[in-house]
Amino acid sequence: MRDQLANYQDRELTWLDFDTRVLELTEDPTIPLLERVRFLSIFSSNLDEFFMVRVASLKAKIERGVTTPNSAGYTPRELLKIVLERTQNLVNIQAERFKDVIIPELASHGIEFCKISELTDEERSQLKDYYDKRIFPVLTPLVVDPSHPFPYISGLSLNIGINIESSEDQDISFARVKIPTNLPRFIRTSDQSKIRFVLIDELIAEHLSELFPGVTLKDHFFFRVTRNQDLDLDEDETDDILETMEKELTRRRFGPPVRLEVDKVIHPEVLNELMDELKIEPIDVLKYDSPLDLRSLNQIADLDFPELKYAPFRSETAPELRDVDLDSSDSFFTALRKGEILLHHPYQSFTTSVVNFLENAARDPHVLAIKQTLYRTSGDSPIVQALIEAAEAGKQVLAVIEIRARFDEMANVRWARKLEEVGVHVVYGLMGLKTHAKLSLVVREEGDTLRRYCHVGTGNYNPKTARFYDDLGILSADPVLGEDLSRLFNELSGYSTKHEYSRLLVAPHSMRKGLIARIKRETRHHLDGKPAWIRFKLNSLLDEEIIDHLYEAADAGVKVEIVVRGICSIRLNTQARRENIKVRSILGRFLEHSRIYYFRNGGAEDYYIGSADMMHRNLDRRVESLVLIESEKHKQRLAAILDDSVSDKYSTWKLTDENKWVRNTKDHDGNYLVSFQDHFVDRHNRS
Repeated sequence: MRDQLANYQDRELTWLDFDTRVLELTEDPTIPLLERVRFLSIFSSNLDEFFMVRVASLKAKIERGVTTPNSAGYTPRELLKIVLERTQNLVNIQAERFKDVIIPELASHGIEFCKISELTDEERSQLKDYYDKRIFPVLTPLVVDPSHPFPYISGLSLNIGINIESSEDQDISFARVKIPTNLPRFIRTSDQSKIRFVLIDELIAEHLSELFPGVTLKDHFFFRVTRNQDLDLDEDETDDILETMEKELTRRRFGPPVRLEVDKVIHPEVLNELMDELKIEPIDVLKYDSPLDLRSLNQIADLDFPELKYAPFRSETAPELRDVDLDSSDSFFTALRKGEILLHHPYQSFTTSVVNFLENAARDPHVLAIKQTLYRTSGDSPIVQALIEAAEAGKQVLAVIEIRARFDEMANVRWARKLEEVGVHVVYGLMGLKTHAKLSLVVREEGDTLRRYCHVGTGNYNPKTARFYDDLGILSADPVLGEDLSRLFNELSGYSTKHEYSRLLVAPHSMRKGLIARIKRETRHHLDGKPAWIRFKLNSLLDEEIIDHLYEAADAGVKVEIVVRGICSIRLNTQARRENIKVRSILGRFLEHSRIYYFRNGGAEDYYIGSADMMHRNLDRRVESLVLIESEKHKQRLAAILDDSVSDKYSTWKLTDENKWVRNTKDHDGNYLVSFQDHFVDRHNRS
């Protein structure tokens, strides 16, 4: 059965391929040391989310008794076994790299990790004082005995498990202490001539006897539980989606365990008892060399060592806006009327373009309405503040807020309530569909006419992440695009049975069939002897129907180039596909988040940018948008990005004929290649 279905790579396994690529960055000698430390942290964060959502979903299928193989030929139980084996191997590599490579390199630069036994008396005294004043008061020892049941273990919390010697006076065998998350994980010692850290875990463990006076402690170990964090929101059964979301978020905190991480030193009998209490199977246990939970290495990566970090980089203002008075709405909107502006973040500033666009719209007395989608935004977002200012000034303001944006749900609920309080029309999109499109529409009165100004982007309206996410967007005064956005926003806030647009492809109605039609058109062009070429740059490529049409194009001889950051289910399993499909992946300083879809179209080239990846959820269960780029100058810029993305001049990963990811780091002379992103940084620094 698997041989018949092995036309694709499995989603979960190709996701682990992606996190493997992140882990490979931690051994790259061309990347500054503290940035490699940060990649160790990112690897851990990625793995946490993978278990909270993807492994949780896999386990749910097993619990429902699903035995049907997926599109890659694996049953849920087969796949879970492979996933957990690969994960254990990856965390072993991470632990070894941290211990054998990163720690010695940090020490060579004067940054040391110490055991408490290695400290001087003065340092130990200072740490004891810190423990007494800052740590001990917030600790809560929880024992398990006949009157104290096994405590609830919150997801992703780091804990100390303590084995206690029972006696005639007490019937206690186990206790748990939670490591506080509101204190630094790495505590610097008092020796100011050196930069030495001890783990808060070890400092607490050193003083456990003070938490259990008069009790004999046999040993201790560290452990961590990951819980199912996937939401189960039934919109058909609710009258108030906001209230239902708040209740579901509360329930999610108590999701069932899906992973148990423990010290390798844990005694087997103790581990069995812990698994029984948590109702978790042996297959779900991952064993680590301490320390567990390396997400906190961000604290070390943030140390003030400029020479151990990427060289400073400052975004530039887009050329079309450099001579504009950014505080003058007349000046700003005049610049947009001169022609569309293609933005490439973070190389070009998000603040002086998109944020300024909305801030000018909020305070401009000629602006009558602002309509905005919000999927993820920052807690102090100037964009949200602009919407509030506009509403308070009496403008019509519509905010389409996606309160189901994973792990940002609570923040979005809070913003929704705050916006409603000031008179913003807040809607939550269409029933059963997440609104993921990145759209802004401003309606401005200019003399006897109303003019519409637009922004369509590939990334979230979040000024913070815009500093390190690679994204694209356009600012436009095109009346055709303005009409498209007006109709789309009206559909999001109201109702429409018409889903055709002039410059937009919109999911779930026109995007899938529109992209497939364009892929098939390339096949026809090639067979007719006309120029044909397909190039996609995106985050994820998973949708089997899209992949099948790419296969058909490649089988017919069309050249297909894919640049994907994360998961990619393409399997190069025929000679034609190995010859005609080239797949690359780019990871580095910035998170590659832009999407570009290119079709040669017999020479009349089509370029689209937008919010959608090629996944079932994007094409069928979300409101997504792709906008057709019409400016020849902008097409040339996008072509250059795609050219550089697949160039052998820069360091990238390639999917081999054996369907393995291999990183290309050196040229034919053995010299390290410049990374794709460093090339763009250098180009903008020179401009």
